[in-house]
Amino acid sequence: MNALERFSFNHATAKFWDQREAVEACARTGSGIGLWREPVQEMGLDASAKLVKDAGVEVTSLCRGGFFTDPAAPAIDDNKRAVDEAAALGAPTLVLVSGGVPAGGTIDAARGAVADALEQLAPYALERGVTLAIEPLHPMFASDRCVVATLNEALDLAAPFAPEAVGVVVDTYHIWWDPEVWNGIARAGREGRIASFQFADWVTPLPAGVLTGRGQLGDGCVDFKRYLAEVDATGFDGPIEVELFNDALWARPGAEVFAETRDAFARVLS
Repeated sequence: MNALERFSFNHATAKFWDQREAVEACARTGSGIGLWREPVQEMGLDASAKLVKDAGVEVTSLCRGGFFTDPAAPAIDDNKRAVDEAAALGAPTLVLVSGGVPAGGTIDAARGAVADALEQLAPYALERGVTLAIEPLHPMFASDRCVVATLNEALDLAAPFAPEAVGVVVDTYHIWWDPEVWNGIARAGREGRIASFQFADWVTPLPAGVLTGRGQLGDGCVDFKRYLAEVDATGFDGPIEVELFNDALWARPGAEVFAETRDAFARVLS
């Protein structure tokens, strides 16, 4: 299979590009798209669902749910709405960013809150045909965004639930550093839990705004060919989203970023 046949453009890579234009670009190139809740809500859920359906574009994920760790507002109702939105859009996966350590709290308690939230949400997602995809984030984000830092930790959280209900995200940006990552990918494959596969590169020196420091593919140190081989070896043959949070990319025209990203995707896998 040509690598570009699996290419999906996460809309966050061109954050300020009109959603309609992004979908139309994906339609012209046979690409999938990863959607975000904010642009979907801005256009309207029904209009967004009609847009992708009429364009014949596969929605590969919806971002994002999660943020379960604030004891005052565990966000269960909002996550149920997010599941409903994913189902309406035809997105098989709702990506979850679990949440950080609340003020005065502990990381252990925060991780417990994530487990409790999954217990409440998994049956709801399963009934609606949406997989909750736990995304481990690089440990530098553990305090404020995501207390789940490794693929194996995400798999442990997913383990009590059916794979159709709870899976994991394999995101190269966040897990490239982990010496256990290859074992984690193999385990995720055995358990049938790879719900989303995402590419972004790690560049140094890190920019001042670390959150928006994801590099264009090929600009950093991630071995994309090995990630592809390891994930493919599990039997996963689904789409590969490119999701780049990058201020310099966001300042450029979306169509230009889209074309560059597709080219970079093909190049790093050639």
